Amino acid sequence: MGIDSSDLFGSLFEAPSLVRVVPVLVPLPVPVAYSYAVPDGVHVEPGSVVQVPVGPRQLIGVVWDGENDDKLDPKKLRPITLVFDCPPLSKEMRDFVDWVASYTLSPPGLVARMAIRAPAALDPEPMVEGLRYLGGQPERLTPARARVLDIAGEEEIPWTRSGLAHAAGVSVSVVDGLTAQGIFETVFLPPPPVVARPDPDYTSPRIEGPQKQASVEILESIRAGGFSTSLIDGVTGSGKTEVYFEAIAETLRRGKQVLILLPEIALTSSFLERFQERFGAKPGEWHSDLAPRMREKVWRGVVTGEVKVVAGARSALFLPFEDLGLIIVDEEHDPAYKQEDRVFYNARDMAVVRARIGDFPIVLVSATPSVESQVNGLAGRYNTVHLPTRFGDAALPDLHLIDMRRHPPERGGFLSPVLLRAIGRTIERREQSLLFLNRRGYAPLTLCRVCGHRFQCPQCSSWLVEHRFKSQIQCHQCGYSERTPEACPECGTFDHLVACGPGVERIAEEVEKHFPDARTIVMSSDLLGGVKRMRLELEAIAKGEADIVIGTQLVAKGHNFPLMTLVGIVDSDLGLSNGDPRAAERTFQLLSQVTGRAGRTGLKSHGLLQTFQPQHPVMQAIVSGDAGAFYEREIAEREKAILPPFGRLASLIVSADTRADAETHARGLRAAAPKVTGISVLGPAEAPLALVRGRHRFRLLVHGRRNSDMQAFLRAMLENGPKQRGSVQIQLDIDPQSFL
Repeated sequence: MGIDSSDLFGSLFEAPSLVRVVPVLVPLPVPVAYSYAVPDGVHVEPGSVVQVPVGPRQLIGVVWDGENDDKLDPKKLRPITLVFDCPPLSKEMRDFVDWVASYTLSPPGLVARMAIRAPAALDPEPMVEGLRYLGGQPERLTPARARVLDIAGEEEIPWTRSGLAHAAGVSVSVVDGLTAQGIFETVFLPPPPVVARPDPDYTSPRIEGPQKQASVEILESIRAGGFSTSLIDGVTGSGKTEVYFEAIAETLRRGKQVLILLPEIALTSSFLERFQERFGAKPGEWHSDLAPRMREKVWRGVVTGEVKVVAGARSALFLPFEDLGLIIVDEEHDPAYKQEDRVFYNARDMAVVRARIGDFPIVLVSATPSVESQVNGLAGRYNTVHLPTRFGDAALPDLHLIDMRRHPPERGGFLSPVLLRAIGRTIERREQSLLFLNRRGYAPLTLCRVCGHRFQCPQCSSWLVEHRFKSQIQCHQCGYSERTPEACPECGTFDHLVACGPGVERIAEEVEKHFPDARTIVMSSDLLGGVKRMRLELEAIAKGEADIVIGTQLVAKGHNFPLMTLVGIVDSDLGLSNGDPRAAERTFQLLSQVTGRAGRTGLKSHGLLQTFQPQHPVMQAIVSGDAGAFYEREIAEREKAILPPFGRLASLIVSADTRADAETHARGLRAAAPKVTGISVLGPAEAPLALVRGRHRFRLLVHGRRNSDMQAFLRAMLENGPKQRGSVQIQLDIDPQSFL
């Protein structure tokens, strides 16, 4: 790529006349683009990806829109160092970057950086050395050489050395020997595509009844052209994926590209296989666990238009597609679409914006849509398509509550006898059980029974979680860990440390006690082996190679386990015990998704939810199957409290090395808030996680009505407030999802 590449241009940059100045966004937290001179003979345009000097460093930036200051003397500006040989970012993409930066109040350079995150892909891939058959016969014709000549002579196409050898079933040395005798000549070929092109007519769609009608409705919006938002609201197993596959097929027939957003793409190998069965090729993947070389190939294929479909995590939204024509957001309700680092954004909401800017359709998909999407559907802003029954008329699981006050577990345990009996019956039928607990590790707290000492992270206001499989206690906020101690560090007593509460590892221990012969798999994101191990375990579960699966929310996201007929929720109340205004909605969504793993292939199935609050509206809504009543109640409460989507929220976290500095700055911001009707500021108060990574945290919550100009209010608040000094940092989050 040539980062220090000014030498490549020789005297080009020493030209006496620098006639043009352009703004360049650089990947730094600065509010505006920097101005650079364009050397004579160098062509750039808005969207061109360039290398520019910033201080002593060379950074990759993007030439941006807008005018420069006429007072600037071009001769005093530093010149652009290098223009990369890749298509410029489109006007549509640049408008999207500007919109996201303005809405989230983020530096535009940091937003643009997300579009050029594969720097090695900015230059074209080198040509591949290949061979062309010239004809003729070698001095000695062996059987191996004869096979090579037969293959090469069938079609007059160039081959790579390894490709020809593999096709003929010989070693590469045989091909090299023929080349040395002049049978082949060396040619240079374009690099092979990263993925084959999907064929929209590779197989016939597998849809029937309600699915066929739903696909007709979705296809109408595709064929109408222009921007539209559709919401596919269908119960788990209702064929939602097959329906939106038809929208993808229609978009491909029109020569456009497609983006499919998935919350856990790294784990959903089953989705990639289903896509390949329908279209004859897998989509390009985009997620953090992808090898760097593959990310570069996918990025380059997207920007040149070679890659037609990408299935990716939220960051795929910022890929610079050449001609994007459709976005699918699967599991649109999932909190994983919210990014809470550097640029804070919700990929689902920003995907709708990108479709509107690009004037093409977007399809949101969920069995448990977000309240925001439900309200947009009721208001007519979204076209809602309902799929109320499972594909093939498979029955939904029978759901029942286990009142833990009436059916408590045995002393020291966490599983009710009712649930244990159901697991035993399921094993006897050679079917699978899933036990769900959204808590990693063995136990969330360890304490000393003698002096009461609790193990807390030295850098965070959170307890250290015991991970017995790793023999560690660990902080889930900052990653701090230490070996599980044998004695209390406070009083020195041995053998009196006790684990409080369950994690998935502790549930696995209890399961093995009751069912020692059962094949058990624990699924959690912090176990050794990473994504590769989890993919293998998911495949094993799907093949029936496990009797009992114990997992966190990883197991709730779109997996299809044919033999899964029992789902047990260990602690259904867990998500209801915090101050999050979305707590009821998230609990309903998560528990509905988990119980939906059962009975997807038509087998009789059950869901058992352990709870201490059986009369809670969330619990009643889940077991009754009356999602409409739950959403109606939740929407009414949101509207009454003017909470999203009927109101607006923004969160400011002020952090510093000392508590006093953080609190003083937060109070200064509160005092600087403009007096505006319809917008109020709550706080500052210590954040629920008051200490993270050694930094003290205070929180301000800004609440406004739906039509409030929240961004203008926050800009004024920050401009008029105290200047950031010392260790003080401000984290701004528009439309927050987390309240910790």
